[in-house]
Amino acid sequence: MFNFIFNENFLLHKSTFSHVENPDRMTAILSGIEKDELLKSKLNFIPSGKATDENILLAHSEAHYENVKNKIDAGVTMLDDGDTYACQDSFDVALTAVGSVLKGVDDAIQNKNNSFCAVRPPGHHAESNKAMGFCIFSNVAVGAKYALEKYKLDRIAIFDWDVHHGNGTQEIFYDSNKILFTSIQQHPLWPGTGMANERGIGKGENYTLNFPVPPATDGKIYLSLLREKIIPAFHNFSPDLIFISAGFDAHKDDPISEINLIENDYSEMTKYLRDIAEHKNIQIISVLEGGYNLDALSNSVNSHLRVLAE
Repeated sequence: MFNFIFNENFLLHKSTFSHVENPDRMTAILSGIEKDELLKSKLNFIPSGKATDENILLAHSEAHYENVKNKIDAGVTMLDDGDTYACQDSFDVALTAVGSVLKGVDDAIQNKNNSFCAVRPPGHHAESNKAMGFCIFSNVAVGAKYALEKYKLDRIAIFDWDVHHGNGTQEIFYDSNKILFTSIQQHPLWPGTGMANERGIGKGENYTLNFPVPPATDGKIYLSLLREKIIPAFHNFSPDLIFISAGFDAHKDDPISEINLIENDYSEMTKYLRDIAEHKNIQIISVLEGGYNLDALSNSVNSHLRVLAE
């Protein structure tokens, strides 16, 4: 069985105004799985608990944690100067999103199970001291830090295929040689980071690998970069665990990007990652990031899950 980690309170995080990152995203994913009975039969649906403050502080500053908590408690509805909204439930929801990833880590290490964490809000733009880009806490970064600390792992690989660069994940691990952070993302596009010359600093030099691609890039280029650059880097790094920052907004139908991936491209990328995980006898934890066309999101998630659940 393959874990599908979800919590109903993800539906409680909502904006007072129209926003592409909304509860309908989660509803679309769940509805798509319900319609695919064979896929549904292969999934082990498990709920998550909430992360603790100690968990969050593995990747974020205490100032950031307190700032987010205090603002939400005070009824603030915007956590940055851009588009990271909040409501009265958002703090607990954000803790539950991180908690889902921690649940995936525990099950990966203790029971050798792979997981997909269907979470929101997304996380990969949240920096150690900053909420941004719809993201409050960095779900994947906290999960990776937790795996390093609790289970004494030596090396963790992250592949971020969201159409936007995972600036938060990169910032948190930029000086670490325990995390190999790899990303393919559209450029130019917000947040403007992720150039090829951003390769880490200090001990982390050459442990960040960015592959910016121009608008209209299709799946052939993504698969070529994965096959020729990222998978060899994973082999050389020999990770103990793999995380996927699984944003599905590089789909050709997504409203806020200009990359031309289709559902089968997500299947093929997943196969490469599954194969190296099986070769290394390690687990994959895939964590939802972006994806804002509901049909494309639902269909792409299903394509991703079918491979991981084989």
